[in-house]
Amino acid sequence: MRRALAVALLSLTALLVAPTTASAALPVCQHFYTGPIPDRPVSGGHGNGTTAPPYDVSGRLPAPGGIDGGLGADGKVTFTFNRVPGAAAYRAFRNGQALQWISDWGQPTLQVTDASPCDGAHYQVYAMSTEDTSASSIGQISTSYRLNSSNRLAAYTMPIGTTLNYRVSAYNDVAQTALGYNAGTGICAVDARIIPWGTRLYVPGYGHCYAADIGSWIKDDIVDVWFPPGPDADNWGIQRLTLTVE
Repeated sequence: MRRALAVALLSLTALLVAPTTASAALPVCQHFYTGPIPDRPVSGGHGNGTTAPPYDVSGRLPAPGGIDGGLGADGKVTFTFNRVPGAAAYRAFRNGQALQWISDWGQPTLQVTDASPCDGAHYQVYAMSTEDTSASSIGQISTSYRLNSSNRLAAYTMPIGTTLNYRVSAYNDVAQTALGYNAGTGICAVDARIIPWGTRLYVPGYGHCYAADIGSWIKDDIVDVWFPPGPDADNWGIQRLTLTVE
């Protein structure tokens, strides 16, 4: 009896300590800009005395839903999502970088493949009402999805109330943002490896900002808030502020 119990315990121990099969570790997500980035020391500054209102995206096509997928044995991240009524096409992004364009031919689900995934990547999708990237055609950006401990994609949002001690600079470009919306008051550029697009932040001295842009020098703890052309961007300077996720 004791010998049988001992054998059983040894078998259980072997199961507990046996190595498990896991996917190969993914490389760390790199910033999209590989050139030199100058130091941006805090210089101080001030806002223009007005408060940027929350950026309104309510009139746009809704974001695609039903996102489902994960990391496969082939080392690729593949996921599907549901079509959006009225959409002509879709764009998928990884960390704010264009990943795939998909035309809508009436298929009930659509598929995205990332052949070179990286650790902690944010995957997001939007629908377009026309087969172009004009600002008016671009829908709402989806929630971010990231790989969880089971290598499945799971919805990810920064919890409301999260605070970030960041350097905040300013810009006044008048073109479309990297997401595709027209640049304007209440838009901000972020490092999309850290802050996914669609995140809403409150910036002291500026107001509300909606993450919808990126920039070559916007890396790590830097956020750029948008001002109209004029002296306001210069007067803002570079400030060290505590931002709050809304």
